[in-house]
Amino acid sequence: MYKVPVIAAEGGKKSRELPLPENVSQHVLYEVVRWQLASRRRGTAATKTRGEVSYSTRKLFPQKGLGRARHGSRGANIYVGGGVVFGPKPRDYGYTLPKKVRRNGLAMALADRAREEKLLVVEKFAGVEGKTKQFVEWAAAQGLDGSERVTLVSADENVRRAARNLPWVITLAPEGVNVYDILRSDWLLLDEAALAVALERAGIGGEA
Repeated sequence: MYKVPVIAAEGGKKSRELPLPENVSQHVLYEVVRWQLASRRRGTAATKTRGEVSYSTRKLFPQKGLGRARHGSRGANIYVGGGVVFGPKPRDYGYTLPKKVRRNGLAMALADRAREEKLLVVEKFAGVEGKTKQFVEWAAAQGLDGSERVTLVSADENVRRAARNLPWVITLAPEGVNVYDILRSDWLLLDEAALAVALERAGIGGEA
């Protein structure tokens, strides 16, 4: 069990116990992040083979009699501007990762932030109604001054809109919570709706 601080709607802090895993496997986190980044690759790199480059198919010079190596096409790979041998072609870099591993990875990422006391739950972002200045003031009151990177997961679109222009904040909707964005930030900040979604996706039944 981890005790996670909760910022109450009326102000002040309380705590909540979350049944997150005690053991965090760095290898599981690595596998999930690798899977995520592979799925995000565009895979649009492409080169032309000797059959695709635009050159005349005329034979360059006679096959025999000149004492030179035989050549049949200016598009061969040994010529400048010729085709590329075994070059990249558009492809999908994504692959399948077992659902159990993905769930464990998300649970361990949450546990990692809780263990480092960098997980913060909010009942309500009081006074934040879509303006960046409002969120900056709210964050400063909680000790978040921009010196550390924050991943903000909120079901409230106004809160996400208020924070998305800040270079030190990554904003996500609850359904977009993921291991990579959690681990690449110092703090994880969730409202209660986002926490419920994160726990469900991590295969955790909720509050103990």
